[in-house]
Amino acid sequence: MSNEGGSGVNRALNAPPSFEEAGNLRQKVRASGMDPDYWYAVEEVPRIRPGTVVEVVFWKRSIALYRAADGSFHALENRCAHRQLKLSLGLVEGCRLVCAYHGWKYAPNGELAETAHERIGKSFPRVSIRTYPVKVRYGLVWLFPGDPALAEERTIPDIPELEGPGRWACVPLSFTWSAHHSMIIDNVSDFTHAFLHRKYRPFEGAKLTRCETVGDDVHVAYDTSVGRGRISGLFVDRKRVDTNSMKLCFQYPYQWSNTDEQIRHWLFVLPVDERTTRAFFLFYFKSLKIPFLPVHIPRFAMTGVLTIANRVSIGPLLAQDGFAVEAEQEGYERHWDARPLEFNPIVRAFQDVTVRKWQDYLARADGDGYAGG
Repeated sequence: MSNEGGSGVNRALNAPPSFEEAGNLRQKVRASGMDPDYWYAVEEVPRIRPGTVVEVVFWKRSIALYRAADGSFHALENRCAHRQLKLSLGLVEGCRLVCAYHGWKYAPNGELAETAHERIGKSFPRVSIRTYPVKVRYGLVWLFPGDPALAEERTIPDIPELEGPGRWACVPLSFTWSAHHSMIIDNVSDFTHAFLHRKYRPFEGAKLTRCETVGDDVHVAYDTSVGRGRISGLFVDRKRVDTNSMKLCFQYPYQWSNTDEQIRHWLFVLPVDERTTRAFFLFYFKSLKIPFLPVHIPRFAMTGVLTIANRVSIGPLLAQDGFAVEAEQEGYERHWDARPLEFNPIVRAFQDVTVRKWQDYLARADGDGYAGG
């Protein structure tokens, strides 16, 4: 291997190059983080019960996410100001997060509110740690890991089908995969990998009809046969739904797809580090039919049907993608200096946007002294 484009240390260790060392687009995108000045889904709401705390990580930055006794969510820098223990190792008392070591108690605004021991010597100075804006929407908890002054300017994607009394059924799915976030974004919109899904057949015979970058969005369209699986295909009413084409978009940092305004999905990635990503999938359907009958499943039963579908069809299908991107990550780490061979133009378009956005963020952070940490 030539290992060109890496530092002397990287050449010695045969490790992939850093963003600054990268010699081509593939190397740059695989070392790129994501702009923290967006809202990121970090957990499913039911997984955090009132009175509990969990650790979430955004691009190597640890955050303690906790749910107070009243059900409200709060997020603090994951360290006690005293001895730097992770606060996610502690517990929740009412609306306060308590360090496991000395019992220092932090209020939702990040200020030290109380200690469990006497003050020895001088009085405690005013102590506070960083907080992060938190919202709940679509069954997910969202954090804004960037400049808090921008939190109200940026918005969580609007999904009108999932709001209001007539909302469509949706049961979120989440995975943690040992793969860079760009590999997952590439995967979900690159329909040249139909062979991987030959058992479930979510799409077949894809012909790319659009690939256009508009600002920070990459718009994609395929003529393709959608939802032809042996089981899943029985639930689609092809007399009412055109399943011969699909629109997709990488709406940085999110991704969505739309089949005839009847079958839709969003993907929200949480970049943990260069080789770990959490992926949150929202699949939602306007309606589904009862197999072998010209009758649609009642709206009240759709959530139960999707829960079962996630277990027997959608989840196993996505697990195949997880297998593929994790194997791709391992392959990249071994052969990062191999000649890039890519035949679908959407992949390069996605990677161009990801690299540009990361470069813009790094320049902005250097310019104003705010690194988001």
